[in-house]
Amino acid sequence: MSLLGFCEWLARTEWSIALHESLFLYPLVETTHVLSLLLFVGTVNLVDLRLLGLVFRDVPVSEVTGRILPWTVAGFVIAALTGALLFYAIPVRTYQNLFFRIKVVTLIVAGVNALLFHRHANRSAARWDHLARLPRRVRMTGAVSLASWATVIVMGRMIAYNWFDCDQQPQSVFVNWAAGCVLP
Repeated sequence: MSLLGFCEWLARTEWSIALHESLFLYPLVETTHVLSLLLFVGTVNLVDLRLLGLVFRDVPVSEVTGRILPWTVAGFVIAALTGALLFYAIPVRTYQNLFFRIKVVTLIVAGVNALLFHRHANRSAARWDHLARLPRRVRMTGAVSLASWATVIVMGRMIAYNWFDCDQQPQSVFVNWAAGCVLP
C-alpha cells in the first residue's frame, strides 16, 4: 500500500471523519497544537538565543537547558500528539499539501540538528559552558535551530491555504510532483 493509499484509507475511518467534522473537538485540537508550539518553540528559542550569545550571557548553557528542558519536552509531546491528530483528521489533503511536505523535511532538519547538539556539542560543554561567546559550531547549532523552527511554524500556518492543493488545477508539473498529486 502506498502512503497516499494509506491516507485515503485513514480518511475513511469513522474516527477521522468524526474529528474532521466535529464542531468543537477539531478547533480544540488545533488550538492546543498552537499553544503547545508556543511552549515548545518558545523554550527552544531561549536556548538557541543563549547559544548565539544574545541572552543570558552570564548564565551557563547547562543551567539554561536544565531549567528549560522539562518545559520543552512537555511542549513537544503535546505538539506531536495534537499534530498527529490534525493529520489524522484530514490525511489526504495534508499529505498532498506542499507546505506540509516542506514542514516535514524541516522538522527532520531540526530534529537532526538537536540530536547532533545533544550527542556531540553537549559532550564538550564543560569547556565552553560558561563562556559568553560560544564556539562557532555551537552558535551554528542555535542558528540552524532558530531558522528551522521558524520555517516549521510558517509552513504549518500555510497548510491551511489551498494554493497548491491537488484539486487546484492546472498547476506546474513541479508543483504536482512536489505535492504528490495523482492526476487522471
